[in-house]
Amino acid sequence: MTIEEINKRVMENSPVIDEVLAEISKVVVGQDYMIRRLLVGLLADGHILLEGVPGLAKTLAVSTLSQAIKSSFHRLQFTPDLLPADLIGTLIYNQKTTEFIPKKGPIFANFILADEINRAPAKVQSALLESMQERQVSIGDKTHKLPEPFLVMATQNPLEQEGTYPLPEAQVDRFMLKIIINYPTREEETLILDRMVRSENIPVNAVLTPEKILNLRETVKDVYMETKIKDYILDLVFATREPEKFKNLEDLKDLIDCGASPRATIYLAQAAKAHAFLEHRGYVTPDDIKAIGKDVLRHRIILTYEAEAEQISQEDLVNRLFDEIEVP
Repeated sequence: MTIEEINKRVMENSPVIDEVLAEISKVVVGQDYMIRRLLVGLLADGHILLEGVPGLAKTLAVSTLSQAIKSSFHRLQFTPDLLPADLIGTLIYNQKTTEFIPKKGPIFANFILADEINRAPAKVQSALLESMQERQVSIGDKTHKLPEPFLVMATQNPLEQEGTYPLPEAQVDRFMLKIIINYPTREEETLILDRMVRSENIPVNAVLTPEKILNLRETVKDVYMETKIKDYILDLVFATREPEKFKNLEDLKDLIDCGASPRATIYLAQAAKAHAFLEHRGYVTPDDIKAIGKDVLRHRIILTYEAEAEQISQEDLVNRLFDEIEVP
């Protein structure tokens, strides 16, 4: 398929995304960055870890997105006493048939909001992350497929760490994107005030179906990426592992304990294609990599004690990479 054909196909299929954005904007004011990243995760088939203080419309954005796509949505509040069975389900004894039958848990939905994922113990975190990776759940001796599309958005509160179970690095790596959410602007908050004080139930029209999302994903996979863009992705990832081999990044060797895995390379390419699709393009540009790259890389760099002592954050290092790596 030529670039012209891919571009034409994207131009034909991508306008429906603008309709989804229009429906969400009826309810959610601002937070365009978060909403577009949700769509990138949806189109690229990747899960999202979201970090932000409470009250920034995280739940509202995901539930509104599920309404615009005519799909199922479950919000799970993670607590220290939560059990894996509360998430994935369990076997119930049927006295009439004298058999155990599966009772499916709330994980069986298209959209899952895992609120404060770091408040649940390791067993529950593992149950969720297994379902994210395998797209299936085992209840008793039977395996049950999860619905498609399946998108998990997990949240963390960056302020309160008392009584939490931080996610291990290997598990954080399962998330395609880590998004940092900030407060709305004064103008946006004025709109929020005017709209939400009325407490009206704003209707959201379903403009997409799960089947259509699966078709759009096939189009996204075909978005063209030339060799120099692939080399740019590889340079960014390898600079986290071997910074001494890149100009002006030699000092990062003492600050990075462990760099990004090959999963980062795959996710960065997939997310960049989805971002190009959102921009109604059938080809990836360096701007797509810059737009989405920090969200893919920021949670995949493990700092040394020296970096932590100097109060250098992962965000600082990722910014250095994008400032210093030569753009094709």
